[in-house]
Amino acid sequence: MLTSLLGFTVVAALLTVSPGPDFAIVLRTALGSGRRAALCSALGIAAGCFVWGLAGAAGLTAMLSASRVAYDALRIAGAAYLMWLGFQALRSARRSARTSSGEGAAGTVQDGTEAAGPQTPWRAFRTGLLTNVLNPKVGVVYMSLLPQFIPHGAPVVATTLLLVAVHAVLGVVWLGAVTLAVHRARAVFRRPRVRRRLEQLTGTVLFGLGAAVAVETTR
Repeated sequence: MLTSLLGFTVVAALLTVSPGPDFAIVLRTALGSGRRAALCSALGIAAGCFVWGLAGAAGLTAMLSASRVAYDALRIAGAAYLMWLGFQALRSARRSARTSSGEGAAGTVQDGTEAAGPQTPWRAFRTGLLTNVLNPKVGVVYMSLLPQFIPHGAPVVATTLLLVAVHAVLGVVWLGAVTLAVHRARAVFRRPRVRRRLEQLTGTVLFGLGAAVAVETTR
């Protein structure tokens, strides 16, 4: 069991630090809503891992792997959600640019707060959770990866949840580190131009990821 845990930890760490929707979501939340909301978003992502872990233990991810229709339906839902989040980020950056331009002419200073207001911790948690749950690749990866690290004779459900917990903890630590880095550099990130550029970047990344998934699904 110890050997399996160590091996899975290495693999999970590599998966965790790979750029993807989770990173973009937490980065945007940290920029627009602060450290607390970003940490709640990371916890939502971790909760999504447990949802997929339980689904895998129950055999639901096997059904997704076997059913092309179910898999594609979930992919389309996830793609639409990512594109919507990207659209929101791009719209926020555009509104911020308009507000900064208007207030600049009046001689006031723009603090970079989102036009729509910061997310509440619950909303940030829900966003992280949905981002993960609507990504069927997480389920397929769990279905193909986790069984390789379950020792023969070990209880499947308990061991699956243990491995998922390792992955979830690594994710929270990594995304928490990203959140703290943004918080420490908040003086730079609060500059209106920097905030707008980062909103545009994360919005473009999220929208592009969603579009890529949608295009891949239709092929």
